[in-house]
Amino acid sequence: MSQQVQATSRDAALVEDAALLRMKGIPVLEAVPSRRAPYELTDPFILVHEGRFRPSEMAGKDTKHPHRGFDNLWYMLQGSASTGHTTGPGGSIERVRLSEGSLLWLRTGRGAWHAEAVGADEVQQRQGDTQFRSVLFWVNLARKDKHADPRAHVLHKGEIPVRRQGDATVRVLVGDGSPVQLGTPALILDVELPDGGQMTTPVPPEFQGFAYLLDGEAVFGANHRRARPPQLVLLGPGEELAVTDATAGTRFMLMAGKPYREEPRFNGPFVD
Repeated sequence: MSQQVQATSRDAALVEDAALLRMKGIPVLEAVPSRRAPYELTDPFILVHEGRFRPSEMAGKDTKHPHRGFDNLWYMLQGSASTGHTTGPGGSIERVRLSEGSLLWLRTGRGAWHAEAVGADEVQQRQGDTQFRSVLFWVNLARKDKHADPRAHVLHKGEIPVRRQGDATVRVLVGDGSPVQLGTPALILDVELPDGGQMTTPVPPEFQGFAYLLDGEAVFGANHRRARPPQLVLLGPGEELAVTDATAGTRFMLMAGKPYREEPRFNGPFVD
């Protein structure tokens, strides 16, 4: 008779508050880079920012800036926002509008300009005082892929795979069923527990990563560490993550991926 081997549950190796900083005068929560978790422990994830803005706050600001060497993903949690990037023919500007639940995947590769006129369309349509909330994350590319042609793709809410897992509704931004293919195997999930409760999700043992709390609070990992917004929960080794005792309305992002084990060269908006 064969014996079923139980998956090893990951610990919450670190619980840390996101840092509050200002970008172009707008407050932003920065979970990654982390003060206590160096890139070696979050590889391949370089940056995670959460922001709440009104498009009118961006009016008159020059938001356009360059990027190089990574995948830039922008996920709209609430409201909508417009932006532009140089991924059109001959490097022309392509404008997109992200509605609630949409994901922009921008492969910056050898270089692209990003975030032209954020919110300009909403201001023009007299929707400038409607708040939007979003999470921005950068995922590294292997050094061999850093000169790829830049390209962009928008995944609308209805195109994002959704599944039930325990008491949770899980949206798969990156992973099984998602068309978004990063430079390394990865998992990016938007997990909601509207009535609270618990859930367990597999995380491949070769992945490393973290959870980032958006709303509510819950207990993470086999060592039962409680976390609440805006906290980062760094995952220890193992094959699955257990989340228990979640309050109603708990929501978090789970980000895990196979690390490159390459030492990137950080230079502001460029990662070489």
